[in-house]
Amino acid sequence: MAQTSESRAGAQPSGAEIDVVVVGAGFSGLYLLHRLRGLGVTAKAFEAGSGVGGTWYWNRYPGARCDVESMQYSYSFSDELQQEWSWSERFSAQPEILRYANHVADRFDLRRFIQFDTRVMSAHFDEHDRRWTVKTDRGDVVRARFCIMATGCLSTARLPDFKGRDTFRGNVYHTGEWPHEEVDFTGQRVAVIGTGSSGIQAIPVIAEQAAHLTVFQRTPNYSIPSRNGPMPPEYERWWKENYAEHRAKARMSPNGNFHARNEARALEVDEAERHRVYEERWQAGGSTFVGAFRDLFTSREANDTAAEFVREKIRQIVKDPEVAELLAPKDYPIGTKRICVDSHYFETFNRENVTLVDAKRNPIEEITPTGLIAGGRAYEFDSIVFATGFDAMTGTLLKIDIRGRNGATLREKWAAGPRTYLGLMVAGFPNMFTITGPGSPSVLSNMMVSIEQHVDWISDCLAHMRSSGFEVMEATLEAEDAWVDHVNQVAHKTLYPSAASWYMGANIPGKPRIFMPYIGGVGAYRKKCDTVAANGYEGFEMTPDRAREVAAAE
Repeated sequence: MAQTSESRAGAQPSGAEIDVVVVGAGFSGLYLLHRLRGLGVTAKAFEAGSGVGGTWYWNRYPGARCDVESMQYSYSFSDELQQEWSWSERFSAQPEILRYANHVADRFDLRRFIQFDTRVMSAHFDEHDRRWTVKTDRGDVVRARFCIMATGCLSTARLPDFKGRDTFRGNVYHTGEWPHEEVDFTGQRVAVIGTGSSGIQAIPVIAEQAAHLTVFQRTPNYSIPSRNGPMPPEYERWWKENYAEHRAKARMSPNGNFHARNEARALEVDEAERHRVYEERWQAGGSTFVGAFRDLFTSREANDTAAEFVREKIRQIVKDPEVAELLAPKDYPIGTKRICVDSHYFETFNRENVTLVDAKRNPIEEITPTGLIAGGRAYEFDSIVFATGFDAMTGTLLKIDIRGRNGATLREKWAAGPRTYLGLMVAGFPNMFTITGPGSPSVLSNMMVSIEQHVDWISDCLAHMRSSGFEVMEATLEAEDAWVDHVNQVAHKTLYPSAASWYMGANIPGKPRIFMPYIGGVGAYRKKCDTVAANGYEGFEMTPDRAREVAAAE
């Protein structure tokens, strides 16, 4: 593979030619660079951050950790890597995951293909030259045959547009853009706005430091205790001795995780058996709780039994009955918003220095120089933490000026919601791939499994194009329409669309309400992608390499 500029290199000369531009150096970008290197093509990644890791580079808030078990939230492409790395906890915290990402970048010598502190501003396809022109905020202008978006699904933080937001004189933080130096809340009056996954992880830790913590909750969330702890040596050994078998099963599972599934239906067993199963899953901890019965996402009546079990647990944990009821979700089925995994979240509301405010009944009206006003009451704070999530799946892509055939923009194409074929390509945008894009399992799966599957598929596709003499590849509009219809049909056979979740784009004002991920299952999706490739990449149009055509004619 031809070497590209060193990391942190200066602007590229106008018109610099390479084979592949990669946008992002998180886990998908790193593995993609490794695969492209193996193909012997020239590739360069642009990364907005100063280091690798993507989500785990930016999300450094107190308590940040993965909700997928460490032994599964890791790469499988190298058995040597699997065997040599040891995780310290069952659910790894952000610092350890970031160390792992840096270890991978160094072990496979990937940094020299990454330019850090560089944000891609535009990517335009030239139909005549069949090349993408990519421009950055540092003046780079690079031309490439392929543009691969490894931008991540949760990488554009959402900051609510509250009146007076910029007038606050204290400290302001967002969980998705946390400072790289330690933040100490000792002795402070702190507000946390938002109780999604990041809020649920941060609140217990902040409460231990703050003089007083006030939590503003608009929508309560279901959360399952993680039961986190040090990695048991025998558990790690069992995984490492059986990695090949476990990984194979995870790849064909519904959500990309290897764990025992219960094929029984919730209403097929009596109440005592249901309670036993739920209690067993609750005590085991982790998001596998929603796998207690096979019909929890298709039957509201079945789902209600699981939801009520969790509500009862909240009522048992939280001592104040009124606070417990505020924390107990009642308006949507359990699991239809990404289920949270916590460490003593509900117990935190038993602390004397923690107050819960119902922001639905008492909405935040204004941020003031000294705090905020909610429900007509003024609160004073030293720090405000926004745990308000992300513009998921599409936000980062739409911040880039992406233009395909005839100058059409991706923003125009997706005005009514994202449209892709297999979550891999967009009709009208040749030679542009998206990793874990809308229309793929992505955020409904173990992301590491989905990342590796997408990177492998794209890499194999590029190798096929080269060996077969194809220069351009593009999803057909017919295949895209059929896939979008299929994604929606599958989603609406489940309870997922009934929740106003970020899966639906409901957390962003004005964003089209459409279920973005593919809910048909990781295994079923993999089989579909493999079948498409085996059938000559059906649903895609391939254009021969003009240089080869000319040479053949001569």
